Amino acid sequence: MGTALTILDLNSVVLALVLGLTFLVLFEIMRLHVSKGRTPPGPRPLPFLGTIDSIKDPLGSARSMHQYGEMTTVYIGRQPVIVLNTLQITREALVQDASAFSGRPTLPVIDWITNGLGIILVSGHSWKQQRRFALHTLRNFGLGKKSLQERVIEEGHYLVDEMLKEEGTAFDPQHVIQNAVSNIICSIVFGDRFEYDNKHFAYLLKILNENFMLAGSLLGQIFNMVPFIKHFPGPHQKIIQNANELLGFIRGEVKEHRQTLDPENPRDFIDAYLLEMEKQKSNEDSTFHEENMLMSTADLFLAGTDTTATTIRWGLIFLMENPEVQERCHEEIVQVLGYDRLPSMDDRDKLPYTCATVHEIQRCANIVPFSVLHATTQPTKLRGYDIPKGMMIATNLTRILSDEKHWKSPDTFNPENFLDENGHFYKPEAFIVFSVGSRACLGETLAKTELFVFITSLLQRLHFSWPPNSQRPDMDGIVGLVRFPQPFRTICLSRDTKV
Repeated sequence: MGTALTILDLNSVVLALVLGLTFLVLFEIMRLHVSKGRTPPGPRPLPFLGTIDSIKDPLGSARSMHQYGEMTTVYIGRQPVIVLNTLQITREALVQDASAFSGRPTLPVIDWITNGLGIILVSGHSWKQQRRFALHTLRNFGLGKKSLQERVIEEGHYLVDEMLKEEGTAFDPQHVIQNAVSNIICSIVFGDRFEYDNKHFAYLLKILNENFMLAGSLLGQIFNMVPFIKHFPGPHQKIIQNANELLGFIRGEVKEHRQTLDPENPRDFIDAYLLEMEKQKSNEDSTFHEENMLMSTADLFLAGTDTTATTIRWGLIFLMENPEVQERCHEEIVQVLGYDRLPSMDDRDKLPYTCATVHEIQRCANIVPFSVLHATTQPTKLRGYDIPKGMMIATNLTRILSDEKHWKSPDTFNPENFLDENGHFYKPEAFIVFSVGSRACLGETLAKTELFVFITSLLQRLHFSWPPNSQRPDMDGIVGLVRFPQPFRTICLSRDTKV
């Protein structure tokens, strides 16, 4: 009798679980049906899992989204995301209605790392205070001025010399490029640069790159759907371990700055932030405190390192795949600068083909396929749709940067996309790799300077080619928070300097 009751109880539990799960699935299907009726069309999501194709193959998904119209709705787990597929509707939302579209969404994996602090991924009052201060401080320490350009020019010279140490041998250029780019933002934020053989700094750059991949990978997407897994062991714990190591490095820099701070002569961003914290002590509305300093510094360090370095790495791939472009750039550079005069931003007008090539590298690299996610800060309307507060908004840069309406050769690497009929450089309005509106890239000026000076310096002095019998990397790359090229090796040779 007891055994029969136990079996009956067990059957009842199983039946209750099955009915409960069935009810949850049916409820979710109904919720999705109602939600889809209120949002722009898009691929059919699965209950709880969302739009699987956009997770499994984000680049392929981005390329096909325009079939649904100017706006597409996809789902990250249970969360709808409205994707803007055209330049016109992107400007309509992010520029014309900037205040309503200037927020950032709450993503569990990002919140886990940032605790809702910093500059890039926050919204509202804190973002306004931190961004205003960062822009003002970066300008004070050279952003947009000759002094900073001189640092970039000097670092470009160091980068060429460092690559020449590997002349004639196949090597992975990731570290030297990342170190060179990072040295510029480090000189502003920390007041110093780091040598290419500094093993501790090389390790920090490695885990920085790793976190960009992990946070945007399938692992990061799973975390966003079931964030309570942060309390359990697993590969996702590597994300927070890496973030803590980076913050530990910054804490060490802050401690050193505190001990040597001269209030009359701030040396860099950290000094300026320490002084601002003191100044804002009595302001109850202030967002300037120790933890925000650490995360804002980390934001500048991360954003000023990885995106530009990744673009240059893609650039080497495109130049090796298109040797005729590489040769034409080199000939133009040597004709204007010779082999010895280092390039500067003042040379852009005299180097139209090279300038066009740098921009074409950015277009084809497409390192942030959906741009940085936005969120609505208030209820608004867009093309007849009622958009609630908190809706996630993505810009389909993959489509906009390859839209045949705006580009002569949308699907191939061709610098002619940025040249007019007279061979002069021009920039199509669809070139919005730094985004548009109030949340456009904070470091756009710096990134433009680094990309032009570094790439021109490399093409002036070096020739790049694939190692014999090397396997070409998949041109879709690896999509995380940033679209990275797969690891590759290159052979660089010094150009003959006899003119």
